[in-house]
Amino acid sequence: MPLDPQLAGLLELVAAGTPTYESDPVTARRGFRTLTVDFRKPEDVVPVASVTETEVAGGDGPVAARIYRPEGEGPWPVVAFFHGGGFVIGDLDTHDNLARRICRDAAAVVVSVDYRLAPEHPFPAGVEDAVAAARDLQGRTEELGGDGRLAVAGDSAGGNLAAVVSQQVPGIAVQLLVYPATDGPGEYESRTTNGQGYFLDLPTMAWFMEHYAPTDGVDPRFSPLRAASLAGQPPAVVVTAELDPLRDEGEAYAAALTAAGVHVVSRRYDGLIHGFVDMGAFSTAADAATAETIALFAEVLAAGPAAG
Repeated sequence: MPLDPQLAGLLELVAAGTPTYESDPVTARRGFRTLTVDFRKPEDVVPVASVTETEVAGGDGPVAARIYRPEGEGPWPVVAFFHGGGFVIGDLDTHDNLARRICRDAAAVVVSVDYRLAPEHPFPAGVEDAVAAARDLQGRTEELGGDGRLAVAGDSAGGNLAAVVSQQVPGIAVQLLVYPATDGPGEYESRTTNGQGYFLDLPTMAWFMEHYAPTDGVDPRFSPLRAASLAGQPPAVVVTAELDPLRDEGEAYAAALTAAGVHVVSRRYDGLIHGFVDMGAFSTAADAATAETIALFAEVLAAGPAAG
């Protein structure tokens, strides 16, 4: 299917700027914030009942976090959310609206975790923060207004962390993996066919990995598809985009989970690109796909019994 025509203007805007892979990390972070935060109109901010700044446990001391609570009466499931950005860029603000939307549309308390970024903190710092935060939140769900369950969610690099946390932390209720990176050293057709001109490109992926990746690319804390076994993993919603270089490895992870006996709901959105969950202001198709993604997550969450 061809590219969603409503995304063409956004891609032209991105192409007119300095490529991420030609920037230093500080400049790249600033550029990403401009695209995701500065371009956001006040009327596009998703309303929730409350937003609270806090801290959660990290791998080397506390890390910043942000709690989003939905309207209505709880208790609700609690979701640990990990933002995307190649493990190098992205923060609580760049993914604020996605966290808000999950909170509102999935009726969940969302705790967005500001894990440490590379190159200042290369692998496995981000993993250690994500795992420590999830373990911390598991013991605090009732304090947060939760029903005892902890789910995890993330997009791109955050999807990678959500998958790794699901493998490392027993008792995760559900995992939402949005175009996740799952197999660093793998070779996939989508990396070739979608590796240029669709927002995330191969030079940028290489730039991210140069800053973050371990020497051993098959370490399952970096490449969760390489885990010795996926049996017993929590139910998963795995979402991919047709024109994303990460498409095939995300779908390979969904297939591997299914083969291991895990309940998986998998969706590919045709005509869309990497990052579409934050492109609803530009594209009605991206907005509809994001709405369906969160609805699928909510359905799987609703199907599971409350803990305790």
